[in-house]
Amino acid sequence: MRAKCYGLRAMKNKSLILYSTLAATIILIAIFAPLLTPFDPYEQNLSRALLPPNEINLLGTDRYGRDVLSRVIMGSRVTIFASLMLLITISIVGSLIGTICGYKGGRLDTFLMRMSDVFLAFPQMVFAIAAAGALGGGLFNAAAALAIIGWPKYARISRSLTLTIKKMPYIDAAKMSGTNSINMLFNHILPNIAGPVIVTAALDIGTIIMELAGLSFLGLGAMPPTPELGAMMNNGRSMLQTASWIILSPGAAIFIIVASFNLLGDKIRDVIDPKN
Repeated sequence: MRAKCYGLRAMKNKSLILYSTLAATIILIAIFAPLLTPFDPYEQNLSRALLPPNEINLLGTDRYGRDVLSRVIMGSRVTIFASLMLLITISIVGSLIGTICGYKGGRLDTFLMRMSDVFLAFPQMVFAIAAAGALGGGLFNAAAALAIIGWPKYARISRSLTLTIKKMPYIDAAKMSGTNSINMLFNHILPNIAGPVIVTAALDIGTIIMELAGLSFLGLGAMPPTPELGAMMNNGRSMLQTASWIILSPGAAIFIIVASFNLLGDKIRDVIDPKN
């Protein structure tokens, strides 16, 4: 019944439809990026280095003569896919940890929640920079560093919701009917905490994209010649005054992507939040 209500409210929300279409378009561009790039994003042509935007290279070329538009399209694919995979991982892992801790309690709950307190005590980006640096850089290690610091939020949310839900009468009825712990978690608790977790994840997409691009901008993420938006900005920052298109193009792409997903996240919250 609740899912049906969410569906009806979503269909009536024109802004949600608009932002969902925009986000879906961005994801489709990322999926089909190899087919949409006008040039090979890795191909170097020094004779065409640092060309400003023109009729052939719509966003100009970089210092190696590579087409900036092609690299922005492919870089969006790398950034979006890495961010979505990271978000899915930390939301699932964190939710499972929080649900198990809230349902079982005991020493496991105490240990894992104190561990989450330690991670939450550090500024997230500072810890991610330190972790990524210790792991040696690279896109995978940057994502791993963000995952280490990202799961406690979902664990805390899920634990809090689980502590409330397990006191409900239908949970007692399920226990009396002989439902085991695994079925209880997956059939009765997780479906009922999915809404707030989805809202949190939707609102986190833009933040994760920014953080992953930020690590790449600092040289701790994607390594050359991989086209990644943050790494592209890092490579072009020394030429901001002489070839501004190299850094402004990926910066504009990050702005559009983050703004689109943030607007979508806000509308998803408005639909799912029962107070609206």
